Amino acid sequence: MVACTPWAAGLAAATLASVAQAHVGADGLAHHRGAFDGFTAGGAHPLTGLDHLAAMISVGLWNALSLGAKSTPSASARHLLSAPLAFAATLLIGALMALNGVTLPGVEPMIAASLLALGLLVATRIELPTGVGAALVAGFALFHGLAHGQELGGHAAAALTGMVLSTLALHMAGIGVGLALRQRSRWLPRIAGLGVTTLGLSLLSPAIAGLF
Repeated sequence: MVACTPWAAGLAAATLASVAQAHVGADGLAHHRGAFDGFTAGGAHPLTGLDHLAAMISVGLWNALSLGAKSTPSASARHLLSAPLAFAATLLIGALMALNGVTLPGVEPMIAASLLALGLLVATRIELPTGVGAALVAGFALFHGLAHGQELGGHAAAALTGMVLSTLALHMAGIGVGLALRQRSRWLPRIAGLGVTTLGLSLLSPAIAGLF
């Protein structure tokens, strides 16, 4: 599964490049202004929803907290980058699917479920095999991407670029916090993880109630 991550990232990058070419206009300055507006709107998108913000930070936080103490430098780097790259690449794929009219049922409940799962992973510091962890967060990212893609408009390539870069920045912020807390505090990550889990439960409860 580890080898799948760069493949997915490459596929997403190639797809994004093709979208960028498809959206190059001939109206010069107006096009560039529109592209800049799209880029900033896409970059702000992951920051404006608490569910997306919490999920993206949690991915990096969990990755850092679950890093094995005896890992080699190369293994540590693979572990730290695998889940964020898998999440960002699959987020992009999900957004592209939505922009092309593809829909899947249960997007919002799955986003809530992702918060529930990620919060528990952060709180417990469960260490999963690198490929398994990357596949897990990629599954969640697909639904986050579908939700983002349904709301993006205008210059799609610029908006998608901003969204992916903002997502990676949030992942890196989570990794930074996680590495800082690894040896300094056992309770703060647990509190943060339980907070994310509680948020997921609160968002998931309407869907659960609708089943009865």
